[in-house]
Amino acid sequence: MDQRIATPDGKRRYVRTLFAAIADRYDFITIVLSYGLDRAWKARLVALAAPARGLRALDLATGTGDIAFAMRSRGADVVGLDVTARMIELAAAKASGMTMPATPPLFLIGDMVALPFRPASFDVVTTGYGLRNVPDLTAAVDEMLRVLKPGGRALSLDFNRPANPLVRAVYLAYLTVVGATLGWLLHRDPDTYRYIPASIRRYPGAEAVARLMEARGFAAVTHYPVLGGLMAIHLAHKA
Repeated sequence: MDQRIATPDGKRRYVRTLFAAIADRYDFITIVLSYGLDRAWKARLVALAAPARGLRALDLATGTGDIAFAMRSRGADVVGLDVTARMIELAAAKASGMTMPATPPLFLIGDMVALPFRPASFDVVTTGYGLRNVPDLTAAVDEMLRVLKPGGRALSLDFNRPANPLVRAVYLAYLTVVGATLGWLLHRDPDTYRYIPASIRRYPGAEAVARLMEARGFAAVTHYPVLGGLMAIHLAHKA
């Protein structure tokens, strides 16, 4: 696992193959691994994003569209983008089965390290579990900044990498055991969800991500601990 995601190209190939394989079980796995708390975490991110009628919002690594739908329900015009075609198919199917006060989000296939949008196109950019999975974290942060309008907000919800070695060891061991079990039960492959702790080991953590965002040009960067610091929500602004 570590060897397969050790390089940007290797991680890009692995992540695309993995999420194509798990797309149809993605919502179920997210609920199970978060003990049903995922929706509350995303609701907190949306509240911090403060979407409103007339604002343009972009949700990256949108998956099956939870954050995109929540922002659209508050009046924002939303584009949801994901590199996995099957995720976009599932998000679009959700939209077709929902009763919404206005047109649903627009869902597109695309890569968050090479966004197909002009500079300063959006008021808000969000991502749930996106930054940890990109092959080039700096490029993804740069793209988020590029497509934001001046004064715009960027938000990210993701796993954190606990600084305390003991807490980190227990946390990763738990995710490894649970992930291996679910991988075997659902896919007959224990490595399927072992990717999560493997990716956390290589993720710089909330503090370092905040410093990176500042270094790449974001202002007023802060992060909020979630689940006792095992997760984090970042909020940053384009000056």
